[in-house]
Amino acid sequence: MRRLGVVVVAGAVLLTACSGGGGGAPSGGGPSGLVVGATSDPDTLFPWKATQFQAVQVLEQLYGTLTELDTDLEVTPGLAESWQVSEDGTAITMTLRQGVTFADGSAFDSADAKASLDRIRDEATGAVAAAGLASVASVEAPDPATVVLRLSGPDAGILAALASVNLAMLPSDATEQALAETPNGTGPFTLTQRTPNQSISLAPNQNFWGGAPRLPSLEFRVIPDETSIVSAMQSGNVDFAVFDDPLVAQSAEGSGLTVTETPQLSYHALQLNARQSPLDNLDVRLAIQCAIDRRQVLDTAALGEGEVTGPITSPAYRSDPAARPCPQRDVEAAERHLAAAGHAGGLTLSTIVSQGEYATSVNEATNIQAQLAEAGITLNLEVLESGAYVDRWVAADFQTAVALNGGRPDPDGMYGRYFTSTGNFNEVAGYSSPALDELFARGKATADPEARKEIYRQVSAELENNAAWVWLFTSFTYTVTGSGVSGFTPMANGSLKYLRETTAGGS
Repeated sequence: MRRLGVVVVAGAVLLTACSGGGGGAPSGGGPSGLVVGATSDPDTLFPWKATQFQAVQVLEQLYGTLTELDTDLEVTPGLAESWQVSEDGTAITMTLRQGVTFADGSAFDSADAKASLDRIRDEATGAVAAAGLASVASVEAPDPATVVLRLSGPDAGILAALASVNLAMLPSDATEQALAETPNGTGPFTLTQRTPNQSISLAPNQNFWGGAPRLPSLEFRVIPDETSIVSAMQSGNVDFAVFDDPLVAQSAEGSGLTVTETPQLSYHALQLNARQSPLDNLDVRLAIQCAIDRRQVLDTAALGEGEVTGPITSPAYRSDPAARPCPQRDVEAAERHLAAAGHAGGLTLSTIVSQGEYATSVNEATNIQAQLAEAGITLNLEVLESGAYVDRWVAADFQTAVALNGGRPDPDGMYGRYFTSTGNFNEVAGYSSPALDELFARGKATADPEARKEIYRQVSAELENNAAWVWLFTSFTYTVTGSGVSGFTPMANGSLKYLRETTAGGS
């Protein structure tokens, strides 16, 4: 981890939505609760449909998954304490933990696991990670402690995919409407109170299979501006936050707060909807790609805190950002592509931009806008609050989108749902091809790591050569903690899983 520089943010910062103190140590010097500052209120509490980062971070405290990821992003047991893969790779037999209960006290067993997996696979559910189960032909529950996944073929990425809270295990009789009001999961915490756009309060699940968390309470407090969260931490009203703005992180460190910098798998991109004219023309997409200096976007929006990236950020399969058309900005090439597409006089596009979900979005958009203008492309910005942006994004209601998308340790789980013709986010991705369908199928079925690397190198090349999107950069998260907070481990996938092991105040 690099040491952050120190800067001072001038001017007074108004503190909003921060009445009351932080976790506060109870009398007797015991452990205190933890208050987490969050810039947006979760847009859903239903785990199978959560795409917003803040929603995912809350939901992973409330719900459990069959597998989990450790700090090295390796697959470990979750609600399934063990599993066996058949010799031909077409069956996975999972043994479930005994004695696990949902928040309402009802028992979790294989009937719940089967019902959850079947409902996620059902297209009518609209689950955002359904593509992670694309290889599952059927699910069996031969006894209360056993679940068998019958696969259409070997799937090297499915165990990692099952660790996503988007594939959380729910009670077999639960409805989306009921869970949106009252979450009922097997996670380390349970919901006690929610005040929309203000706070979400959680209590430790004393029956959690991994042991009850040491925090007596956990609150996510909505404070729309990261600099205001720093002020709240300085005054003791907030104990913990994760920032993505390096300037704010520097100011936090300068004020004496502890800051930990963590490289992320998530990536910043300009998504192009290739199903809409004029973006259905490859030359138009290549013109956009050639007109953008990714390093300039990174330096302008994020103070250079990150790395220019290609499509795949999974550590073992990382794309080479130099292996793309116009690895360096080439305005003349952009103009040639525009002319070839019949737009020698320029063209106008629009982009949606989220305000509130992450800090660098508007600065990224304005820099991209300025760069494209120099190549004859006018980019009109639609700046939306986080919930409205997510609604438009999920509906693929955009020409282009300035986006921060979560990366995953396995590239199939990362992109199979986007860039295969049957992927449940393919409409959002706006691009697929028979070549990609074939490559992703091979990637699933291949266990050898070196062979998989070559397959996903070809996936990356297919995406870049066709300018499916314009991949920009990966960045860092900055975990900021107040005095007395310990035990939290940041993760490269942005998970706040280890709040379950965090303490605040007395030990």
